Order: sequence, then C-alpha cells, then structure tokens
Amino acid sequence: MSKMIHPRAICESVNIGDNTRVWAFAHILPGAVIGDDCNICDGVFVENDVRVGDRVTVKCGVQLWNGLTLEDDVFVGPNVTFTNDPFPRSRQPPAQFSRTRVERGASIGANATILPGINIGREAMVGAGAVVLRDVPNHAIVAGNPARIVGYVSGSDASAVPATTAGAISGNIAPNTRSSAVKGVTYHRLPRFEDMRGMLSAGEFGRDLPFAPKRYFVVFDVPSTEVRGEHAHRLCHQFLVCVRGSISVVADDGAHREEFQLDRPDAGLHISPLVWATQYRYSSDAVLLVFASEHYDASDYVRDYDEFLRAIRPA
Repeated sequence: MSKMIHPRAICESVNIGDNTRVWAFAHILPGAVIGDDCNICDGVFVENDVRVGDRVTVKCGVQLWNGLTLEDDVFVGPNVTFTNDPFPRSRQPPAQFSRTRVERGASIGANATILPGINIGREAMVGAGAVVLRDVPNHAIVAGNPARIVGYVSGSDASAVPATTAGAISGNIAPNTRSSAVKGVTYHRLPRFEDMRGMLSAGEFGRDLPFAPKRYFVVFDVPSTEVRGEHAHRLCHQFLVCVRGSISVVADDGAHREEFQLDRPDAGLHISPLVWATQYRYSSDAVLLVFASEHYDASDYVRDYDEFLRAIRPA
C-alpha cells in the first residue's frame, strides 16, 4: 500500500515510508525521514534533522524538533513536548542541537515534557504529564515532576511488574528456596534465630547459599531516585541480601521479567549468569550486601541490553 498524505497536510519530504499516513495540518520539512507504516496525526510539525522509524504513532499537537530520533514502534501521545536547546535564546541557535533518542517500543503519555539530550530506553513508559529530566532506563515506568521510576514493564505486556516476596513465589525447589518466573533466579529464606540477646541470621556457602563466593561488595547511601545494576554477567553468579532497609530488584531472562522486594536480612536473591538485573527503590537506610562467585573482571559484564539478548539467543 502506498503512503497517504492528506490534502491539507504540507509534506515537503520525499523520505516518507510505505503505508505511512500523514493527516491534516501536519507539516513535514524536506530533511525529515519517516519510516514505514507510521501514523502522523493532525497538527504535527517535523523539522529537518528528525528520524522516525517504522510503525511509529505521533498523536495530535506534537512537534518533533531537530536532533530527535524515534526508533521503531514508538508511541508519542497528544501534545507531548520535546525540547532540543537547554539554554534557548531568541534568534541565537546553538552550534549543534542536543540529540534526543526514544528507543524501540517506548511510549510517552499525553502532555509529557522531554528535556534536551534525553535517552528514553527501549519499551519504557513515560506517564502522562511527566517532566523527564534524566535518561529513562530500558523497560522503566516513570511518572511525576520531576519524573521518577515507579515500576518496570512486565516481560509479556505493558503492565507493571508486580513486586514479589517469599510468600508469593510459586514452585518450591529446595527447603526455604523458591523459584521464580525468571530462569536462573531463586529466592532464599536464610536461617534466622531470635532470643533475648537479639536477632541473628546466618548461612553456609554450598548449603544455604548456592555457591562459594570469591568476593563481596556492599552498596549503601544510594539516593532513592538512583538506579543501579542494569547489566548481566557472562560467568558470575551473585547472591543479594539487603541487610538493612529495603530495595527492589528486577530480574529479566529475555522472556520473563519479575520484580523482587528485599526488605529483611534473612532473605536473599540468587541471580545466575546471563540474567539482566536492575536495582532501584532504595530506602534511605538501605545496605545491600552482594556475594559474587568470581573475582572482578570488567569483561564479564554485559551492559548493553541488545548485546544481552544476542548472548542468550545466539544465531
């Protein structure tokens, strides 16, 4: 099917993909590139240095300014505001406009504002009216002014991943251990002792914990707005225990995604190699203890999500 340009639209670009629809009062400048099967709704303005992928929807009243890239399958809601100059002055354009990228499958709700130079990760969701001041991680759900992470998108649809605690995980695989929907992730309840002297939790490597560690590290004093992790390991196993406060951990095996809440020192989460893990929602007093099966090796980290998917789905 050929593209459809409404007679009341102004389309100066010849780089409009097949089956794309451009509706009334839209204006597309000559240098813009629009992919296949897109829907550019009424009143959309597109500048020259804009790249739009395939199957993108841009709803009414949106302006796409120089420096913006919308990758495949992006949704932009009504009256979303993109910006490209952090210090605008009338008739004083910068030497180069900030580059903003919305990665594949992301959605931006109505009336959201995106500051210059922001990267919105793949399949992320920006809530209506949010003001995005910082990069949005892959699969994150952000809302508010300023926008903050309020959850992560599930692996199967656009709903939020429900937080999981020990009582909610199904499928016992060993005493005090429960499996999850994510391959290679298990939740463990460690021995706990209480008497008049206080509380104690302990674990033996190879018995209560699934491996003997070669190193450990402790994460603390993390602002609640920060996100840590966002990587996988090729060989290293990790065992996470929040010895104080609480954190949320999102684990992803490429097919399933599940969120876990660690909020007690006698609970731990085992994350196997080639599982993508993200930690967020740190309480102000959170102290996270992590045991690792291998010595530190920078080459063991997989920090790019596409590379992670290639590693678990070899051609």
